Amino acid sequence: MNFLILGFFTGLSLILAIGAQNIFVIEQGLKKQYVFLVCLICSISDLILIFLGIFLFQYFGDLFSITIELILNILLFIFLGHFIYGKLSIQKNKIILNKKIKSTSLTGIVIKTLAFTYLNPHVYSDTVFFLGNFSKNLLMIDKYYFGIGASIASFLFFFAIGYLSKLLSKYLQSALIWKRINLFIIIFMSIITFYVLIEIIKFF
Repeated sequence: MNFLILGFFTGLSLILAIGAQNIFVIEQGLKKQYVFLVCLICSISDLILIFLGIFLFQYFGDLFSITIELILNILLFIFLGHFIYGKLSIQKNKIILNKKIKSTSLTGIVIKTLAFTYLNPHVYSDTVFFLGNFSKNLLMIDKYYFGIGASIASFLFFFAIGYLSKLLSKYLQSALIWKRINLFIIIFMSIITFYVLIEIIKFF
């Protein structure tokens, strides 16, 4: 039980850092678009990566080389660039809330959620490398408890930010407010994109 608690607080401390994935979940909550599905995909993805790190650390670590990290960074850079371009297009036009909410398809949401999750190298550094390395000397039963604790933290975190955002969305029915939220997302994602570009340049 002690390792369950240890895993919970270790996982929570890692996931609390604000990143592109968290902002995306919050945005979907504010827009009330597929909130449960987005939170579920993010949570299950974390669970999978956490246990990959715990049980396959040395093997996965060998496969996840610097070259693969570079490829993921390049793909993430392209994806974020496309995402920001879409946000800029929305920012230029008049926001009509009802049309905006109905415009996103289920397939598009799933693809975006998976992209924000699996194209981010820092997701692997937190779940696979850090948690895997942290738990590598634990007994098998303790590894299970540790992984379950970290996974519970992810589930609670994603569903909390998703549904708290959904709850707050009723206070955000102004097109002007949505313009400001959209601008914040553009600025934040641009900062992340710049950081990813620096990581790519460092490789060379």
